[in-house]
Amino acid sequence: MRVVITGSSGLIGSALTASLLEDGHDVLRLVRGGPIEPGRARWDPARGQLDPSLIDGADAVVGLGGAGVGDHRWTPAYKQKLRESRVAGTALLAGTIAAVFHPPKVFVSASAVGYYGDVDGREVDESAPPGRDFLAGLTVQWEAAADAAAARTRVVHPRFGIVLASSGGAFGRMLPLARLGLGGPLGDGSQYWSVISLTDTVRALRFALEHDGLAGPVNLTGPEPVTNKDFARELGRALHRPAVLPAPAFALRLALGGFADSVLMSQRVLPKALTAAGFTFAHPTAADAVRAVTDPDPKPIGSPPAAAPR
Repeated sequence: MRVVITGSSGLIGSALTASLLEDGHDVLRLVRGGPIEPGRARWDPARGQLDPSLIDGADAVVGLGGAGVGDHRWTPAYKQKLRESRVAGTALLAGTIAAVFHPPKVFVSASAVGYYGDVDGREVDESAPPGRDFLAGLTVQWEAAADAAAARTRVVHPRFGIVLASSGGAFGRMLPLARLGLGGPLGDGSQYWSVISLTDTVRALRFALEHDGLAGPVNLTGPEPVTNKDFARELGRALHRPAVLPAPAFALRLALGGFADSVLMSQRVLPKALTAAGFTFAHPTAADAVRAVTDPDPKPIGSPPAAAPR
């Protein structure tokens, strides 16, 4: 399978790339800078520059690019960067897919559970409507940009939950604090978190690439959302560290700006589309996912996806 990937240097993109290469697939990484070497090609989403020959004839395109939502305070300028880094790049990929003579069989274009906004304690799946906050509006635009390719290929919107990995992402930044005993609840801890291990994230993406029955929004979350307080308890247990002192909501907003609302909002999101298609999780509970991340002898991430029932 020939797969074109954007965002291949990020947490999820690098893990997915490694998994595909390990299994002998041909991966072309679209990059905006750095050296051009075998397996890499230049594109410039800000200027709308992408050579169509890089897409024409590929089996799959995976779009994972975008500035990190937790990498910076949410100033108006950074909100604009978040929007442009997702929507412009996705629109360029979708437009190119729609225009080439031999479009890929599937376009997997990243999204996020931020689509749902704060749902309090309610369980939601892919059929739920979007929320009304900034992230919800951003994901609606993001997915709409990808849907411009839907007339030519199968489009999948993996709505990522909180991906647990020691090497990066929001959890990767939290883990050193938790190892020091500072991994207590955020706010009052009653908000639901929808978490998924990096291993299951990669397996689910590969399942989406190879399973023709999946299209549209697909929640990439574990099947058992957990409150932040219970998550902190599981993390403390896995690290043999106390996890009782909460981080007050006002302090989080002071430190993180608008992004604080994302870690304080309650998102009880279920992966209905994945489980209905036959996907099985290696780490179905938050406790399983936490242990997978904190295990001193971690298992390889590059395992193939679960097979769908016939």
